Amino acid sequence: MREHTHDVVVIGCGIAGLAAGLRLAERDADVAILEKAPEENRGGHTQFTESFRIPTADIDLDAEFNVEDYSASDFYSDIMKVTNYRADEELAEAVAHESAETFEWLTHKGLEWEYQAPHPGYTAGRVWLHGADMVTDLVEILEDEGADIFYRAEAQDLIRDDDGTVTGVEGFHEGERARFTGDAVILAAGDYGSSKEKRTRYYGPGYGNMKVRGSRYNTGEAIEAAMDVGAKSDGEWGDAHMAIIDAGSPDVEGGITRIDGYQYGLILNHDGERFVDEGEDARAHTYAKFGRRIFEQPYHEAFIIVDSKVVDDVAHMGPSRAITADSIEGLARRLDIENVDRAVETVEEYNEACDPDAFEEYEPNELNGNSAEGIEPKKSNWAFPLDEPPYTGYPVTGGMTFAFGGVAITAEAEVLDTTDTVIPGLFAAGNATGGLFYNNYPGGTGLTNAAVFGRIAGESAAEFVGENAVESADGAELARQSD
Repeated sequence: MREHTHDVVVIGCGIAGLAAGLRLAERDADVAILEKAPEENRGGHTQFTESFRIPTADIDLDAEFNVEDYSASDFYSDIMKVTNYRADEELAEAVAHESAETFEWLTHKGLEWEYQAPHPGYTAGRVWLHGADMVTDLVEILEDEGADIFYRAEAQDLIRDDDGTVTGVEGFHEGERARFTGDAVILAAGDYGSSKEKRTRYYGPGYGNMKVRGSRYNTGEAIEAAMDVGAKSDGEWGDAHMAIIDAGSPDVEGGITRIDGYQYGLILNHDGERFVDEGEDARAHTYAKFGRRIFEQPYHEAFIIVDSKVVDDVAHMGPSRAITADSIEGLARRLDIENVDRAVETVEEYNEACDPDAFEEYEPNELNGNSAEGIEPKKSNWAFPLDEPPYTGYPVTGGMTFAFGGVAITAEAEVLDTTDTVIPGLFAAGNATGGLFYNNYPGGTGLTNAAVFGRIAGESAAEFVGENAVESADGAELARQSD
């Protein structure tokens, strides 16, 4: 068996693991980062991301953001509201109030961002990025700092010594058994959503066929290893970030293959029926739960329909072709909706429920309260008649982004056991943890959560290693004096 010894072993090479490694390197720790994927596929889900939610009002940088006066308190409120106030308050506080400092820290390290939203529908502080480039930049920084990155390194078991401290990882590196030992381990290997078996187990029959937006390598073995040594599970294991994506997206690693702007139109299923309140809230607060609602429709498919008034505010990012027609009936037939007659009736009923002058107050970035009442479900905002051809339709499905279940952690990123006691030497960050997201997800928060807690985990692990080193030195000195 190959043996490797470092101060700290980090499992995962996405933003959580890389942020942890970067903070450890700043503290002069000898770091090993284990990446399950080959080098060309490194980065987990991070390589497929595009945005980072931040409290723009609290950022001390020379930059102009697309949203003004979005504060840490606003961020915290959004997390709590969107999760129906089920999010762990301490974790939510940490994400919201540490995100500005973490963003500034990454910026000073040399990461670059776009500060303007690429299209309408974003109502909170966000910056934009290319995930794969960010992974490359952080890896280069870490390698310059002397960190060792091991590719095709799969962690299977955690090593726990007689006093309960986690001191390493056993698994495989490049197909051979390997052991990586140290004074602490940071679990940052992402979620279990890319496992067909686990999607079926936790979400139900049929979910094994759901398309996966991120890395095929995020299948949850590291989470299971932590639970095997007593880690407590947390979060909503039966739910996940399931986004509205282009129905023609690849089965795995589709990335940003989505369609935004559905809130300005209608979403119909094959029965010709609406099944969600498209204008319930801003896009960033609904897209990650509507994906599941769409996947549960006949054939796991639905159709976004808009007219010419708002088609320019729809962002179509995917391989499928937008379909147009001069009538709703013609569009329904071209989309292959099974119940064409009912689709036409549904649009007519919706149009009659709208204020005919509502479009005069249309603002894509504001919840204006223009609603369509007397229909089920109602449409709470952006309710105006679809009456100006040509009409455009987009076939969509639900796509897995990441699962909401994981190990329980403290606000210092320490992993808890089933008695709510800290497991010494074991820390975790990112999508491997649970407790922050329930039912829904505020767009852009996943990357922020991973970066914030990756940095916290690195700091906590460095403190733990330092304290152990002092204790060991004191013990050695006492032993020497007694001789």
